[in-house]
Amino acid sequence: MDAQRVALLREVLAGTRWPSEARGFAGALRSRVVPQGGGLLLVGTRAYEPWHLAAHLVDEAAWSGRPELTPTLVRHRVPADAPAHLTVGLGRLAAAGRGETLLVVAPGPADQGLLERVHGARRAGATVFSLDGGDPEMHALAHEALTVVGAAAPPGEAAGPEAAGPDAPGHGATREPGRVPGPRTTPELDVDFDTVQHLVSAAAGEAELPAVRGRYRFRDRLALLADRLTAPPPARW
Repeated sequence: MDAQRVALLREVLAGTRWPSEARGFAGALRSRVVPQGGGLLLVGTRAYEPWHLAAHLVDEAAWSGRPELTPTLVRHRVPADAPAHLTVGLGRLAAAGRGETLLVVAPGPADQGLLERVHGARRAGATVFSLDGGDPEMHALAHEALTVVGAAAPPGEAAGPEAAGPDAPGHGATREPGRVPGPRTTPELDVDFDTVQHLVSAAAGEAELPAVRGRYRFRDRLALLADRLTAPPPARW
């Protein structure tokens, strides 16, 4: 989703809590991942694979000049013909530890196996973020959570990135470990799970433009914006 469509989406949702909720969640994620130099793991449930969000984050990482935001997609099932960057299985979570960040995307309840792996990663020092439909067990593990009430997986998402083909396009201070905040909830508006992922991924790549002194400040800001809007998307996904 390009910058203009994201701006339109935010305009439609103006007056609700979703734009600020998504920015807060994405800002916490970015402030954790970027200073660590990367180490972002992205995992879904057995029924839902967040390859769409992975593609969006790859785009945002490229357009924002923050390669640290490029995620490693951890998969429950790896097809034999999957490209190399899509062959990371659940065993990767067992190796997760201090300095790494785990983003769990789960519209429905996480199974016990996934919960145990996430718990193990947290105990090893990884920071856990959860974008979910209100799973209380996942909230008990997450350092930061964003809940989409009544969330349901968008049609076709569980099929994986191979179903869309190799050329499918991608579409800006965390809490201390041990402090589990209440879930971020916004019950006053029925927003689907895919929409929230668009808001989060777009916000993950956002940052304030640097203060430039002198008479060329506006020109510099305009040039930076133009570069971001006209940059081609990466072909990796």
